[in-house]
Amino acid sequence: MKSIDLENSNGSGGTSNGDFMLRTEETGIGSRTMSFTRIYQPLQKLEKEYPAMQTLLLAYQSLGIVYGDLGTSPVNVFSATNQTNLSEDDLIGTLSLIIWTLTIVVFIKYVFIVLQANDHGEGGTFALYSYICRHISFRSKFSIQNTRLESDFDMVHYGRGSPLSTKTKEFLEKNTTAQNCVTILVLLGTCMVIGDGALTPATCVLSALQGIQSLSTEITQDHVVWISVVLLIALFSLQRCGTSKVSFLFSPIMLIWFATNVSIGVYNIIKHHPSVIKAVSPHYIVKFFRRNGKIAWNLLGSVFLGITGAEAMFADLGHFNKRAIQLAFSLVVYPSLILTYAGETAYLVKNPEKITDAYYSSLPNRVYWPMFVISTLAAIVASQSMISASFSIVKQSLALGCFPRVNIIHTSSKHEGQVYSPEINYFLMLLTVGLVVGFKGGVQLANAYGVVVIWVMIITTFLTTLVMLVIWKTRVELVLCFFFPYIVIEGIFMTSLLNKIPQGGWVPFAISAFFLLVMLSWTYGRSKKTKYESENKMSIQELDQVLSSNIMHRTRGTCFFFTDLVNGIPPIIRRYIQHTNSVREVMVIVTIRTLPIKTVLPEERLNVGKLGNQGVYRCLVQFGYNDSQEMEGVDYISLVIAKLQELVDDSDEIRMLESAARDEVVFAVGRTILKANRDSGIVARLTIDHIYRFLQKNSRSAVSTLGTPPEKTLQVGMLYEI
Repeated sequence: MKSIDLENSNGSGGTSNGDFMLRTEETGIGSRTMSFTRIYQPLQKLEKEYPAMQTLLLAYQSLGIVYGDLGTSPVNVFSATNQTNLSEDDLIGTLSLIIWTLTIVVFIKYVFIVLQANDHGEGGTFALYSYICRHISFRSKFSIQNTRLESDFDMVHYGRGSPLSTKTKEFLEKNTTAQNCVTILVLLGTCMVIGDGALTPATCVLSALQGIQSLSTEITQDHVVWISVVLLIALFSLQRCGTSKVSFLFSPIMLIWFATNVSIGVYNIIKHHPSVIKAVSPHYIVKFFRRNGKIAWNLLGSVFLGITGAEAMFADLGHFNKRAIQLAFSLVVYPSLILTYAGETAYLVKNPEKITDAYYSSLPNRVYWPMFVISTLAAIVASQSMISASFSIVKQSLALGCFPRVNIIHTSSKHEGQVYSPEINYFLMLLTVGLVVGFKGGVQLANAYGVVVIWVMIITTFLTTLVMLVIWKTRVELVLCFFFPYIVIEGIFMTSLLNKIPQGGWVPFAISAFFLLVMLSWTYGRSKKTKYESENKMSIQELDQVLSSNIMHRTRGTCFFFTDLVNGIPPIIRRYIQHTNSVREVMVIVTIRTLPIKTVLPEERLNVGKLGNQGVYRCLVQFGYNDSQEMEGVDYISLVIAKLQELVDDSDEIRMLESAARDEVVFAVGRTILKANRDSGIVARLTIDHIYRFLQKNSRSAVSTLGTPPEKTLQVGMLYEI
């Protein structure tokens, strides 16, 4: 066990306001105003190693969780082209485009490059951001969770990073505008992924059910739409059960899906057009563009649908491991998709008029209905994976303080990543049903679907480039070999997809704009609140003076006072003391803090310290963005008291803590309301007085997960005029 003294410094050698400055106990410098206790262990190996058989098992399981969306893309790619006059050469050129897009963007970029940029085994937009933040000192007030303590760097999963500097790192650390741009880019990518959670179920289920129209000519598109609505409502209603109860079905379904598609693809190639395999030569892409020009450019948006779902490989990395995902794609998914697309193309060479229903038309009659059932089940698997991904990314967003607090329920005791949010679930359900009923056809939804995915990929390219420059210290010429080719390729796809904005491509922008407004307003309000509390916080000298006053009454028992300010004593404590003239014998000021790391080890969970000499203490409860924040109130109290008893060395003070813990324990929650002052602009007043206040009133309390008993909890309010 190691003791750390934290000196309260105002930058001039004095002590005020309770700011945390690291100072070791052996120095003997200054008075002891606060000391923290932590149990240290030797630095662990951060990435878990798996034996070969377990990696193969994880690769099998990833087929159902990671590759449901990507694996079902052959159902709607050719039908989304909306072309009926493609020649044999055009079809071969389209297939060549699909093959090389899968190879360059998915196989090379994601499998071999992006998967390396993980945060201790976690992937996704926020994992990239947290990875970067630990190596760059973001000082912008708008940055996500920009409050740092020196003690953070001693955590096993935090780390200081390389002491070496680069021009990119120096530029980002000095330029707050660049920091804000990175933050907004991360928030935009997050909003796009949440939008994907609504678009994926709508597109996949509707496309899969299109085949039912072959049963009878009396079954119209309206019937397909309403069957899709019923199935989607059932799917969202089952989310409360948790993915762990049905996940054992996912991988077998997808394995059957891939196996049957390979068989049918090989059958169609042999029967209809064996020479379709020549599409592996990229020169057919050049010929295709020379011959068709603008038409070929318009088809790029449809071709891009062949790689939608690839972003899940990185986003769901934390559920498996890098090697498992690489093996599953290389050995199963990649060859299966190429043979499936080749089979469809071979069929269309002989039957070009069937392109509007290419997948189902290419199925042999004897296996049509079994494949329809498998296709529908695979569509449900694809939908489930993206819905679960939306829950996970919302959990990460609110954990890092940039999303209003919603209810997060952990549906599995074994896997912390399996979560469910009722509010987000029902919002996505209404949004998905509205999209299906509003658009009816699959082509417009497919256009919207492609737009959201390309933006997520472009944002991933930018953030991965930052990782290369700042963290990996990759040579500039090698970084450019990654950045320019992919930004050009994805940029070309983006221009084609943006051309489809009038045909449904506007939907993801509308969804993202809504969520971005929510996240920006919440982040802006939180930053203003933190700034106000930092400027008006209470010094330890003032606290000691007030509590030692003759008119102050010290009631027996313990009070846990919850606030958001990490550094110092917030002004709401001053207001509480001044208006009650009464403080419990022991007061513990508690702040629940989420760090931009995957997880905080149990021995690093609580940091306790002493504030002044009047029975007031500080406790930081620290979590990673992937940690469950559910704690029982009784267990929490005993843990904090035990930590405090380890901290103090005075026998009278230890007896006081023991006595106070046996007496009544109450919980006080600081609740602040923000109001823009008269000097604020119209936008600031609208954001603070209306949007942020509405979100604050309808969000959950930060302490709701600690299980504090309602009968012992009181709320203390204060108005902040900013």
